[in-house]
Amino acid sequence: MSSIMHKDLSTIRRLGIEALTEKLGPVGMVEFIRQFDSGYGDYTKERHEWLDGIDIETIVKQAKLVRN
Repeated sequence: MSSIMHKDLSTIRRLGIEALTEKLGPVGMVEFIRQFDSGYGDYTKERHEWLDGIDIETIVKQAKLVRN
């Protein structure tokens, strides 16, 4: 394990992904990694930009279009 300490970050990342994939499978590895992604941006501000000015009738119409 101490030999990992002397490797560069890209090698550590690669070895970690390989180990996770081996133990969890590809889907499990992705789900594990996603737990640590904090995302970016300001969701609350962006949500207001998307939804302010849209009334419930418009939302219902768009939902019906998507369903059909």
